[in-house]
Amino acid sequence: MAGQGTPATALLAKRKVTHKVHSYDHDPRESYGLEAAAALGVEPSRVFKTLLAEVDGVLTVGVVPVDAQLDLKALAAAVGGKKAKMADVAVAERTTGYVAGGISPLGQRKRLRTVVDTSAESFPTLFCSGGRRGLEIELTAADLVTLADALVADIAAR
Repeated sequence: MAGQGTPATALLAKRKVTHKVHSYDHDPRESYGLEAAAALGVEPSRVFKTLLAEVDGVLTVGVVPVDAQLDLKALAAAVGGKKAKMADVAVAERTTGYVAGGISPLGQRKRLRTVVDTSAESFPTLFCSGGRRGLEIELTAADLVTLADALVADIAAR
């Protein structure tokens, strides 16, 4: 797939993880996650967004369904912290090496603590950003958790 290489897809290839790459034309007027679900023809609860928060001042990644919000208190508790707030977009982009709307939980510039919502385990495969707007990776929750060295916890608020 020429032109689709990102650090996330390179990591999957290097580790020989079974996955599928899906691309679609991103409309800048649309919400990234819900747009991805519609473009891929899957329910939004199966498409996961990558959000960065600061837990007690330490950048932490939360991976939750696009039709849910990140529960900051639950994220803090999952990593043994007390207080969490959303990270500044510029900090998130600089730290991960990805642009907002295309931040992947995989292949980030700096390895960050990562927590994946428990709902990910209820699907045979899930979708997450491939590292660019309009690029989604389909893989198993177990592979995502392993590759991101993630914890699994109930961090989504519906």
